[in-house]
Amino acid sequence: MHMADALISPLVGGTMLAATVGIASFSVKKLQNELDDKKVPLMGVMGAFIFATQMINFTIPVTGSSGHLGGGLLLAILLGPYAGFLTMASVLLIQALFFGDGGLLAYGANVFNLGFYTSFIVYPLIYRSMTRKGLTTKRIFFASLTAAIMGLQLGALSVVFETLFSGKTELPFIPFLLLMQPIHLAIGVVEGLVTSAVVTYVWKVQPDIVLRPMSAPIIDVHKFKKLLIAILIVTTILAVGLSWFASTDPDGLEWAIEKTTGSSGLSIANRLHLMLATVQEKTTFLPDYSFKSAPDELNRVSEESWPAVNLGTSVSGLVGGALTLALVIITGVVISWLKRRKRSVK
Repeated sequence: MHMADALISPLVGGTMLAATVGIASFSVKKLQNELDDKKVPLMGVMGAFIFATQMINFTIPVTGSSGHLGGGLLLAILLGPYAGFLTMASVLLIQALFFGDGGLLAYGANVFNLGFYTSFIVYPLIYRSMTRKGLTTKRIFFASLTAAIMGLQLGALSVVFETLFSGKTELPFIPFLLLMQPIHLAIGVVEGLVTSAVVTYVWKVQPDIVLRPMSAPIIDVHKFKKLLIAILIVTTILAVGLSWFASTDPDGLEWAIEKTTGSSGLSIANRLHLMLATVQEKTTFLPDYSFKSAPDELNRVSEESWPAVNLGTSVSGLVGGALTLALVIITGVVISWLKRRKRSVK
């Protein structure tokens, strides 16, 4: 659901960016009262994990489309809504700047679509409501599944409205809507299953993380470190090896655009679009998660084979995960510093 700049007008892109900055500022302010400094590494590790999972597209049978996890609900459950939103914003910033995944003008819209609904709508209103009587494996499963589906439905609906308000006549509202919602329903089911599995595992290992994401103190430091290491190991496996098994079919958004317009993309002619495209081309050093202008043998051993053994993809996964981890931890450290400064002033 990463929107390209061609899908959005400067007015809509600027409005969504302003909304995203406002929510991020509010989240930073709230975390100054709630964040347990010792949990900052968990934010970083989860950011790297979501980066890696978003690289892996899975095939949606019959449709000729694919999907990848959004991860916003998982971040909200394990980190809380405020840290979850900031972590998602970090993941998408790294993807847009260095990998060309999602446009710079559309950055605010992408963060809003993937982070706002999951953190501030479906997490408190659906997931928390369905688990308020206590956590069990069954409640986690049904709450995660329901919330994940609703979160992606709201995000997909936002994409449709954002293109409508941007005046994209190539994407008429009703046909585009009727393609976007069902395909993201299928993606939401997979997201819910994965989210429930990860949350259940963390709940059994460190229940306080799920019960009180950012504020609960770490009681067993040894178990907490083991959890971080386990997530890092899984992240590395996803980024280095399993990313080779990603589906080559277009993702849900690309598929809906192609079915609606008959082409895989929309042309851009706006001066701001062209300027931002030039900027993004200069900052992107691993475009589409592969080496830039590298020999074919470095990027892919065989174009026809599957899995697509791709050194560029593996390097992209490691570099992107590391950059995301670093950015999220820096964000957490800054928030911790602001919290200490605020207390010292009082």
